[in-house]
Amino acid sequence: MMEWVVRGGDICTLLNIFVSVPPEVSESVDMSQPMYWDRVDIPLPDRPYKDVLTDADKSLKQKEKGPWGQLTKEEKIALYRLTFCKTYPEMKQQTAEWKTVMGGIFFFLGFTGLVIWWQSVYVYPPRPRTFDDEWKSQQLKRMLDMRINPIQGFSAKWDYEKGQWK
Repeated sequence: MMEWVVRGGDICTLLNIFVSVPPEVSESVDMSQPMYWDRVDIPLPDRPYKDVLTDADKSLKQKEKGPWGQLTKEEKIALYRLTFCKTYPEMKQQTAEWKTVMGGIFFFLGFTGLVIWWQSVYVYPPRPRTFDDEWKSQQLKRMLDMRINPIQGFSAKWDYEKGQWK
């Protein structure tokens, strides 16, 4: 589509390029409609598990309207499965999700350790010589020789006559 605009005698061409992309079809869920979910804290979902019933399911539903004593155990279970997907023990059953979570935690801890090691080797400068034990002992000896803070400091705890700590 091309449009012509006249400004002060000049003709400016504006190119409007519209790329016609077919819209993607995405499945939308109507949240205003009743939904099914298995949750322990909500024992009765808004709708049954199976909405579309087969002929066998329809005949079983008709049989349900009669006396329940005539239903077999398998028919009762099938009727339950028409309304609910899982039983309470199935819903309460522990999953192995904790293994995935712990694996992810240990992976990221290990990766963090590798990054810290890499930084200490390749990024950070070497430790200053003032952190060496030899330097610290020489510094302590010099401070004792200068009698630094002799009232309450560590010079007060040094016996100068014996050359050892009190």
